[in-house]
Amino acid sequence: MLLRKIVPALAVTVAAVLAAPTTAAVAAPDRPAATAPAPAPAAGNSVTNTAAEIAAAAAGNPVIVVGGLSGIASAYGPLASRLRVDGYRVWVYQLPNLGLGDIPASARAFSSFVAQVRASTGAAKVDVVAHSEGGLVSRYFIKSLGGTSSVGRYVSLGSPQYGTYVANIVKFLGLGSCAGIVACQQMSIGSSFLAGLNDGDDTPGTVRWTAVRTLQDELVRPVDNAKLADGATNVLIQSACPLRVVGHLGLVLDGTTYTVIRQALRDQPIRPNCFAL
Repeated sequence: MLLRKIVPALAVTVAAVLAAPTTAAVAAPDRPAATAPAPAPAAGNSVTNTAAEIAAAAAGNPVIVVGGLSGIASAYGPLASRLRVDGYRVWVYQLPNLGLGDIPASARAFSSFVAQVRASTGAAKVDVVAHSEGGLVSRYFIKSLGGTSSVGRYVSLGSPQYGTYVANIVKFLGLGSCAGIVACQQMSIGSSFLAGLNDGDDTPGTVRWTAVRTLQDELVRPVDNAKLADGATNVLIQSACPLRVVGHLGLVLDGTTYTVIRQALRDQPIRPNCFAL
């Protein structure tokens, strides 16, 4: 039964990846102009913001939304819009080559992007909200490229922190080692990349670490491989909201998941709103 669910999702993912453009693409900062009118409230912001909360977000760390494998920047526009309604200064980072290549190389490019955001805002640190592979890219930056001093909060959404056998199954299906996609090979359970990334402390520095996962994730299996150890806040959406159905891509759009993101960025206790749109 599980294989019947995974194979169609995997086929779609591989098809999208193989059809993706191969040029490196880093989204320019998409911060709204200072004189732009305030955006209309987003559907998922079901808890009213006070003026003080909005002011605190605007004065706090800039937020970088980091895309995943084959995730174009525009796919993260709705999430960025929700964050802006809450007062945050937001950038969207599209992985180079849509995340097809070497994850450490993508992390080095991300390091430069973080430096650009910090320089343009004068902020000492940024907060990171990262989807799927983006969570590995940004975590590698924090752990292996000196990013502990540049990141205040890290929130991953369905990131295969300990790999996914969906990546391993591509070889089983006769498509070779992840159809030649380097990042897929690195996200396979047992890869040398993951062995290095997960050696030692999962959550170094003073970064506040949050890892969000969902039972219906089609691409991260087992779903608990999206967890982090060593003091991270791990959130399973269905622990609080057992009837909530959220897939891998849905973590970016789901209202309940967004309430978790907002609480993590505000250093609040995590209490998912099961009825958020």
